[in-house]
Amino acid sequence: MSFIAQISEDLKNAMRAKDTVALNVIRNLKSALKYAAIEKLGADGELDDTDALAVVRKEIKKLNDSVEGAEKAGRPDAAADAKAEIAVLQKYLPAAMSADDLAALVEAVIAELGATSKKEMGAVMKALQERVAGRADSKSISTEVAKRLA
Repeated sequence: MSFIAQISEDLKNAMRAKDTVALNVIRNLKSALKYAAIEKLGADGELDDTDALAVVRKEIKKLNDSVEGAEKAGRPDAAADAKAEIAVLQKYLPAAMSADDLAALVEAVIAELGATSKKEMGAVMKALQERVAGRADSKSISTEVAKRLA
């Protein structure tokens, strides 16, 4: 089942279960996916799974920013709501890579490319982004690469 089809099926299941949090989150996600597809491919386009996962990550990042803002503003109720929405979205992401696995992959890519300085960080990051395929966020990858190339 494709990612988009899974979203549609989950939307139906949330309606049947009368799960308003999941229903609203999935509706927003479906809208964001459609908007991204139109922006990238035109009105009849449909995103592939990789692009769809990028949209999910973007939505999670927005919600994380909302949590941070709500906590700074002293609104624990709004922060809790956003955290519940993040939990719904996170089930669409692939399993996260462990820190040890990421470190090993960074070492392998650096050795493969023969990188020795921070000047080559861009090439290393590009190769890693392709291999990680969403199982680690860019910030943790960048931190790990910077440690190795320092």
